[in-house]
Amino acid sequence: MFCTRISGMYKPQHPKLSFFKTFVCASALTLGFSANFAHAQTAASFPNKAIKIVVPFGAGGIADLSARTVGAKMAEILGQAVVIENKPGAGGIAAGELVAKSEPDGSTLLLMSNGTAVSASLFKSLPFDTVKDFAPVSTLGFFDIALVTKADSPFKTLADLLAFAKANPGKLNVGTINIGSTQNLAAELFKSTAGINIQIVPFNGTPAVVTALRGGQIDAAVEILGPVKTQIEAKAIHALAVMGLKRAPSMPNIPTAKESGVANMNAASWNALAVSAKTPKDIVAKLNAATSTALASADVKKKLADLGVEADASSPELLGELLNAEIKRWGEVINRANIPKQ
Repeated sequence: MFCTRISGMYKPQHPKLSFFKTFVCASALTLGFSANFAHAQTAASFPNKAIKIVVPFGAGGIADLSARTVGAKMAEILGQAVVIENKPGAGGIAAGELVAKSEPDGSTLLLMSNGTAVSASLFKSLPFDTVKDFAPVSTLGFFDIALVTKADSPFKTLADLLAFAKANPGKLNVGTINIGSTQNLAAELFKSTAGINIQIVPFNGTPAVVTALRGGQIDAAVEILGPVKTQIEAKAIHALAVMGLKRAPSMPNIPTAKESGVANMNAASWNALAVSAKTPKDIVAKLNAATSTALASADVKKKLADLGVEADASSPELLGELLNAEIKRWGEVINRANIPKQ
């Protein structure tokens, strides 16, 4: 040891080096106290600059609009601007890498989703560890995934569709957006949970899926409820079921898949916030408190509900548990569906 501690004082171990070691020990202690004081100041004064939320999707989608809604309220609470940086890319890798390697001072947040959990199993390698390189802050909300048909489809209920699928293996075509997406994997999970042989057809986006559905190129589609809500309300398309454990608050007349005969079916989407793993816990706690307060406000709840999102804050620990569970669950779906790693 370089120094020993006696009665609360540090002194050199060897008398011959007394002056030199006393100087070095004193300097080290000064630096240590200074570093601790600086750290405490950083936590106490957080935030002292603008906060950035990195969204791994383009502008205008549910993730982006959710981040902007919550971020605007957090800016009021924290007294600093909250800006949104859209960084779309396969699997959210670019956004994740930016946040994982950012300064761990709480000023750069990642908008996580179940897509974050999917990427952990979908890609051969990632430039970050999905669990170890991030510190969870809080969930933002949950939103439903629906199984829909065209308005004049012969399938008026989920029971109708299941009966046809079981009587005609391989003949039912269900559209989703690209392979490995939340919607695509939800369709795969529905296929295996219901025990049916169906063809899952990927498209390059929600508009293409809806066009194919309404044009009769596919028999049904699995899509996030929010983007197709207005078309359901206009009776342009028909919702057979939502895939979560409970009915959608925004459209409570749509039954769940479980209610309609598919036991154990549970697929819903979610968004959350996380920061770089080495961010001090007191800063994470401050961000968690601001997020929770924002989500509890009536105007934020309403704006999110209009998007089909049910506002729901959590502790960092619960978000960590959710992320781990989702990585395991979607990894199993990917393996069962023999989806090749990218």
